[in-house]
Amino acid sequence: MIPPIADRFVAGETPASALDHVESLNDGDVKAILNLLGEHYDERPPADGDADAYVDLVSDIATSRVDACISVKPSQIGLDVGDGVFEENLARIVDAAEEHGVFCWVDMEDHTTTDVTLDAVEDAAETHPGGVGIAIQANLKRTKEDLVRFADIPAAVRLVKGAYDEPREVAYKNKADVNEKYEEYLTYLFEHYDDGEIAVGSHDPRMIDYAKELHDAHGTEFEFQMLMGVREDEQFRLARDYEMYQYVPYGGKWFQYFYRRVMERKENILFAARAILGR
Repeated sequence: MIPPIADRFVAGETPASALDHVESLNDGDVKAILNLLGEHYDERPPADGDADAYVDLVSDIATSRVDACISVKPSQIGLDVGDGVFEENLARIVDAAEEHGVFCWVDMEDHTTTDVTLDAVEDAAETHPGGVGIAIQANLKRTKEDLVRFADIPAAVRLVKGAYDEPREVAYKNKADVNEKYEEYLTYLFEHYDDGEIAVGSHDPRMIDYAKELHDAHGTEFEFQMLMGVREDEQFRLARDYEMYQYVPYGGKWFQYFYRRVMERKENILFAARAILGR
């Protein structure tokens, strides 16, 4: 059972608990991206098992009629076992998702996985146009090239700043540089991508305001995406005027994810301390 200290960031351990959370979000016009927690499996059985769980999840989403999609991690569905395992499992998840009318996002992990992940999503998009999306990280020096490539592919792009500690040879390390690149790439997306192909994955008020300005200037439809437990009041405010998705993790492997959320922002550390102290 997930303790109260963690349930701000994780929607329970079961699909049922996650779907209950999605229903509460939908009541406030916020949609959901469901992610079963798990990553870096180096053997095939757990990777296949989580792929099976995603196939079942898209059926549950369709049956429950909630407004939600899914997001999977390559290392969760077999990338560390082998490229072919990842590609095979992703293909069957996307097949099931299309059958049930559920959109499938693919998360991006560290830079060593970028090429194989982009290739697999491109293949999936050609087979299921408009049914898949990919996270692309603004801190990587290769990102402009990747955005140009995906402008002609029928897939959505979630632009994020990047959460991995990448080497200087491949990534911008200075926060100001990453912010500058994020704005540059966001501009490119609004100028070259079609309606519904842009997701702004950021909690940064500056980036949120800039996305609104670009929308006003170009008219391109887009969506915001934020994590469960982070700036939730703002999520519900944004949902009044824009497409708003909350990234909703769930599952038994919650501790490592919760630890990352607590450590990444001072406000989250204070939240955890208050919970421990009972205040």
